[in-house]
Amino acid sequence: MSACVMIHPIALAASPQAIADEAGGAAIRLGGSLAYASRFALVVREEGRVVDRRLFGVREAMAVLGGLAGEAGRAAAEQWENLAKVHPPLQLGERTVRLDQPQIMGILNVTPDSFSDGGAFLDKPEEGRAHAAAMLEAGAAIIDIGGESTRPGAQATWEGDEIERVRPAAEYCAAMGAAISVDSRRAAVLEAALAAGAHMANDVSALRYDERMSEVVAGAQVPVVLMHAPGAGDDLHAGGQYGDVVSEVFAFLQHARARAIAHGIEPTRIVLDPGIGFGKSLGENLALMNALPVFHALGSPLLVGASRKRMIGALSNEEPAERRLGGSLALAVKAMEAGVHIVRAHDVAETVQARNVWRGMRDAALTDFSQLVAD
Repeated sequence: MSACVMIHPIALAASPQAIADEAGGAAIRLGGSLAYASRFALVVREEGRVVDRRLFGVREAMAVLGGLAGEAGRAAAEQWENLAKVHPPLQLGERTVRLDQPQIMGILNVTPDSFSDGGAFLDKPEEGRAHAAAMLEAGAAIIDIGGESTRPGAQATWEGDEIERVRPAAEYCAAMGAAISVDSRRAAVLEAALAAGAHMANDVSALRYDERMSEVVAGAQVPVVLMHAPGAGDDLHAGGQYGDVVSEVFAFLQHARARAIAHGIEPTRIVLDPGIGFGKSLGENLALMNALPVFHALGSPLLVGASRKRMIGALSNEEPAERRLGGSLALAVKAMEAGVHIVRAHDVAETVQARNVWRGMRDAALTDFSQLVAD
């Protein structure tokens, strides 16, 4: 069995100035985001067991990575290059979504049974339209339309029903000039949504559920989100047993990305999502949130959707979904700190405000205060 190599950024900073010494340049910018890393852990696993772990800084990187031979060495070199990759903007119709700061994706569920707001906008186009408009006005860069609940225990939705839910929502969002993502794992739903004005696919099965999804995404030349979920069939949450959740989700997304590219999808159109809440325990979700910076090593922009998830209730006296705003914002800021490019949220206005305040602090940190003192 070949070795599994991962490079974990383990020391983050608000700016390169915060950790630069007299030689300067002691940090790298993760994924072209506003997160910077100065220390790293190179972890090598064989058969699921850690066989080597080395800590290093930016200046020691070449010596440490050069000590790995063969496929492990090539993988480490590629990951090191990926960590600092600057991702081009996503082109969604006439809208350009830049990835040099966190962007907010607003959730529009047109379902009867989603865990948070199921039924609120189903068969209520005026209310759905008003909600989408409010999210856009609040600063959402993308509206993500979902016509099937993917909560634990939800029944699979018939394709025809999903189309009838999603298509009108895509039409009224397109009429507003919105950048539109469709949260579906079915090719026919994606085709109908694209025809109605959508611009992006968000597939919670990472193109595994419907064999035609790869063909449709590649043919339409649209961006696609590939999300980790343990189940490939109707139940996305099935089979979630992990030895080490971080390395296994990393390997899954690495394989999903390679498979998508092999099916003709442009690498620059792939976004990766670790699938918070999908077939994972509280401890596993927390481990993934704490390890988010490592996923930059895969070479694609990152999306995290932890808004109102069950893990927040588990940590806050079982608060219901509609009372999880504080926890949702904490997880959103955690994702921003890790350099995540897109944060998927129910509470768009509040999340945009948190992003703007965070961005203000980050911009201030980029000022070289040592130079101001020296002057």
